[in-house]
Amino acid sequence: MPTKRVTRRAEEQLRRGKRPTTAAGEFVHEEIEHVRHGKHGARSPKQAIAIGLSKARRAGIPVPSKGKSAKHAAPKRSTKRGAASHRGASHKRAAASLGALRRESRGTVSRGALARQAKTSRRSTGRHA
Repeated sequence: MPTKRVTRRAEEQLRRGKRPTTAAGEFVHEEIEHVRHGKHGARSPKQAIAIGLSKARRAGIPVPSKGKSAKHAAPKRSTKRGAASHRGASHKRAAASLGALRRESRGTVSRGALARQAKTSRRSTGRHA
């Protein structure tokens, strides 16, 4: 669940006329911080970015899917608001998942890893700046 601060900043950017991807960047930044603090695990920088974009879509930010072909279009459910609340995991399961997250590598969202991801992304999209 994104914090109110992140949602508010994203909405403010949209009001100022910024692009939806700029507003979604707030959610991506939050997700990267969560991975760095061990709240979530991510196996690659791409995965952390994808989780952040998914949260932005659920929060109502109109971020387009990559959509290179109909086969790879984003599923419709990613644009819906979060599911109905449910009971949390048992204490044993919660402790086990926290332990698994502690074992996950935090280097996936290091400055170097994110810089490498940005460089390969620029190469594939044709941007050279």
